[in-house]
Parts: sequence; C-alpha cells; structure tokens
Amino acid sequence: MTLKAAKILVIYGGRCAEREVSLQSGALVLAALKERGYQVDGLDLYGEDLSLNPVKQLQTLDFDLAFIALHGGEGEDGRVQALLELMDKPYTGSSPLACGFAMDKVLSKKYWLGIGVPTPAYLAFSSPGASDVDAIEAELPYPVIVKPSREGSTIGINKAENKIQLEAALASARTYDSEVLVEQYIAGPEFTVTIIDDVAYPVIGLKASDEHELYDYEAKYIANDTQYLLPSGLNEDDELYVQKIALDAYQSLGCAGWGRVDVMQDSNGEFWVLEVNTSPGMTSHSLVPMSAAYVDISYAALVEKIAAVAWSESSANKVS
Repeated sequence: MTLKAAKILVIYGGRCAEREVSLQSGALVLAALKERGYQVDGLDLYGEDLSLNPVKQLQTLDFDLAFIALHGGEGEDGRVQALLELMDKPYTGSSPLACGFAMDKVLSKKYWLGIGVPTPAYLAFSSPGASDVDAIEAELPYPVIVKPSREGSTIGINKAENKIQLEAALASARTYDSEVLVEQYIAGPEFTVTIIDDVAYPVIGLKASDEHELYDYEAKYIANDTQYLLPSGLNEDDELYVQKIALDAYQSLGCAGWGRVDVMQDSNGEFWVLEVNTSPGMTSHSLVPMSAAYVDISYAALVEKIAAVAWSESSANKVS
C-alpha cells in the first residue's frame, strides 16, 4: 500500500498541560493532509471532558498510520507510541523508549554528561522541599533555572535569583511533576534546531521581548513580539557546530523521524544542549514549520514529509 492510499489518523489533544497547543497543532496538521489529498481523520485523545478511554478510542477507529500531534504528557513520553505498537500501527516520530528518554530531562542530561554532549550543570530532586534549598545553594550559584523534569513548552519553568525566588520556583515546578530539575542558568542567546529524517535544518535564533526574559510558554505561543532569527546570526562554523551537537543529542537518545533540539550559548561563546523535543509544536508560532519554510518547504509539504518518513520506516521494517 502506498501512503496516498493509506488512512491517516491525526492524534491531538490529550490531558496534559499542553492540551491547548496540541489542539492547535492537530487542526493545522489535519488541514494540511487534507490539502495534499490524503484520507485523513482526527482524534481528540480523551475528548473535551477528558473521561474517555484512549485505548477504546483508538481501537474503534480504522487507520493505517497515526500522525502524533500530541505534546508533553502521554503524547511525548512514549505511552501513546507503545499503545500504537501493540496495535501494530505505524506512527510519526520516535519509539516509546526514545520518547520517554527525551521527555525525562534528568535522564537525558545524565546520559549526555556521560558521552560528552555539552549540557548545563544541574541537580535533580524528587518532591523538593525547604531542606533541599540549602543543597542547591551549596552546589549552584544564582541565578538558576527550575523546571519540571517531564514537561514541555517551558511549562512550569522559572528563573531564581535568590532564596525566596528559588523556593517559589520549586513549588511551581512541583505542581507539574514530582521530579524537579534545577539547572545552571546560561546567560546568552537561545537557538533551536529542527531535525527531520536525521537531517539538521538551519538553526533558528530566538529572542524574546523585554517583557519575557525567558523564552517561555507565552513567548512561544501567545506573544507576537518574539523575534525569530533566520539566518540565526551565527557564523558558519558555529552554525555547523550547533547543528552537530543537536543531531548528536537527538540521535544519542535513539530519536527518529523528526524532532527539535534546544541549545543556548553562554557569555564565553560555548554552546549547551538543553533538551530534545520528540513531538514539537506545529502551530502558527511553532519553530519546526518556520525552519522548513526557510528552505522552501511549505507547511503542507512538511507535514507530508513527516508522514512519509514514518510510512517508509514502517514499510522497511515489515520487509526486514
């Protein structure tokens, strides 16, 4: 069967903190596939009341390929991917193991430090309390970044410049995940690299407005004054280096299909990998479509390419 003859199911929604972003991504992916002439349907996982059973939802639908437009939570930690594998249904993006690995920022950083991928110094805590503040202050100088270990879209992330802010940031992060990451703050520009089919696309430089010190959720999906630099502003050698460490970080976790890697540069000019996203946003503000457009790939063609990579990989696996 060819991809054109296949029935594609776009899965979006979910019940995590990134549900609203996923609904936007799913609607646009669905429209793009229809524009390209595919047989396509959409599934809001769990539904509006979040009470539906996702297993039953998927089992009642007839489809040949799942396009995963879920972000965070069950859409990016490997659970939905594992369910699709049990159903013997191919899907876009990385395997359950790779998704879970990438979603857990603490595990990712432990691994990267072991193999030489540059990533900021950090401490990790399970349900951190007041007693952990002293340990943090003893190990990491202010300012620090505090974030939930297993969330995306910079949800629950805060910068702390003193003890009071640190205590508040830990409390905020704990509302999203019991495991919390406290990371050395990198003062400098942020960059992101789209990867599709093991090819690193042009680096995008990110510059939030003065109102958003961090490139946070609002800067990503709501604000219209965030600057996206394409070309990135890096010289050729640095651009190639950032693409290389991004691809190294992505492939080291076993990721495949497509994804996005976030990188920062410090005041000394050194680059540091922050995280890998295995199911990045596909909204009107999202970075993957922006990077593709820079190399003359339209949104619809991008969506088709991601689906084609997944279909080709599943066909190759069946032959082998």
